Amino acid sequence: MGATGADAVVDTAGMLRLARSRRAASPTTGAGTAADTSTNTSTDTLTGTSTGPVSHRPGPVGGLRGLRLLVRAGHPRLAVLSAAALTVAAALSGREPREVGLVLATALVGGLVLGWHNDLVDRQRDLRHHLPGKPVADGRLDPGTVWFALACGVLLLVPLAVTHGITAGSAYLVAVLVGVLGNVLLRQGFLSWVTWAASYALLPTFLSYGGWGGQALGDPPRVLVTVLAALGGIGVHVLTGLFGLVPEDADGWRSLPMRLGRRIGSSRLLAATVAYLGVVVTAIALVTLSGGL
Repeated sequence: MGATGADAVVDTAGMLRLARSRRAASPTTGAGTAADTSTNTSTDTLTGTSTGPVSHRPGPVGGLRGLRLLVRAGHPRLAVLSAAALTVAAALSGREPREVGLVLATALVGGLVLGWHNDLVDRQRDLRHHLPGKPVADGRLDPGTVWFALACGVLLLVPLAVTHGITAGSAYLVAVLVGVLGNVLLRQGFLSWVTWAASYALLPTFLSYGGWGGQALGDPPRVLVTVLAALGGIGVHVLTGLFGLVPEDADGWRSLPMRLGRRIGSSRLLAATVAYLGVVVTAIALVTLSGGL
């Protein structure tokens, strides 16, 4: 998940009222405010004339700290949680230990690819809203570095996925592609959940057909498991969207998490979403244990 925990969530109505009051009190737009706080005007010491704005954003960071920032830009919490869920599902379905490890590696790389793409797409928006923990937006991580990491991640992900078999690998790569499309399409309106549901619905196929060294020995996943996976994807979308409700409201977005947050408040929505995901995960585990994927 992209936030530090439940303590980061407060009541939606209060957050939205605060955001609207701040916008009303400021004579500048959100973009202007961001520019005002990040730049200043310098003066030539010889001529006394203005030389234009000077950025106070920190420069790119290299070395070990830069690597840590690169991992942070990949949304590591969501990547690890998604990979762990897939790994547990693979183990419960009776896959060999080496195959379970391959699932973990593939899912981790796929999650980082999605996270990097999301932070690149949202770079200007994250800067405009001064969102914390965004090293690409605040200038500590050069976008070119992230694009390079993203390209390397894709080049690693393709052979990892194909190692599971053509059918399984194709299903996972399409799931990642749908996730990438979800970073740019449908996310601002009520249908924001569609790409999440479609992406997660492909994961049982990835697990069911997977085998070591490209041996596709599986069968099609059961319809019930596919539906439960899609429902889980919707739940993950709502859970991750909870921590961006104020920026979404400022931008006029009306995504599914935004609509639900306005209706019942983010604190209650958080509790409901966690309970919902608990039910979905338990159902998937029971169905998998009783008859496989």
